[in-house]
Amino acid sequence: MGRRLIVITGGSRGIGAATAIKFAEENDRVIIVYHSNDQAASELLTQLKGKGHFAIKANLSNPGEVETVFDRIDEPLDVLVNAAGIAEENSLNQRPEEWIKSWNDTLSLNLSGLAHCCYYASQNMIKHKSGNIINISSRGAFRGEPDMLAYGASKGAVNSFTQSLAKALGEHDISVTAVAPGFVDTDMASKILSSKDGRELINESPFKRIAKPKEVADTIYFLAQRSSLFLSGTIVDVNGASFFRM
Repeated sequence: MGRRLIVITGGSRGIGAATAIKFAEENDRVIIVYHSNDQAASELLTQLKGKGHFAIKANLSNPGEVETVFDRIDEPLDVLVNAAGIAEENSLNQRPEEWIKSWNDTLSLNLSGLAHCCYYASQNMIKHKSGNIINISSRGAFRGEPDMLAYGASKGAVNSFTQSLAKALGEHDISVTAVAPGFVDTDMASKILSSKDGRELINESPFKRIAKPKEVADTIYFLAQRSSLFLSGTIVDVNGASFFRM
């Protein structure tokens, strides 16, 4: 297999950064899309093995900026990994204006931004009848998130969207899957895991730890192989046996 072109949103940190490193180690060429941290994006590029990698700064909550990202890609796109996302408080304890803002902010990135990225990536992939799209979901889509209602709703919708898109793109030989991690050792999870309930949350897994970003990245890389094509529509749990669904 030749050198593939990979786009990773949320690529400057956490799962996205670990995934970028993994694909680069396997001789793929990576475009990382990031929101605001110029330093993190620049530092990550220096860590990527091989040449030809670059970064694009964009607010994926803005459909126009999503279009601009994919307008810069004028060659066949092999893999899209949608790792961009936010997890913030959205609860019934909030004042109305807080509720509305946190709901809209979360859905505009976690769901609408992801969907728009999938739309533009699929237009590219359909042209060359090949491709893989991997969306990052969450254990929270299944177990419920009472303090982050918008987050749980967005990830549940991502699962449904992933499976619908898998149906839509299968005839074009394009696979669409999702990965649903539990807690992962990233900046996003650090605040809640350092709280008074942190140890209890960690102990939900019989391994008595949370996932490493590389473990999630390895799963993403597996799903991005052409040999995994018939896993299309699958949502893979990566939660260390902390939660089971039927």
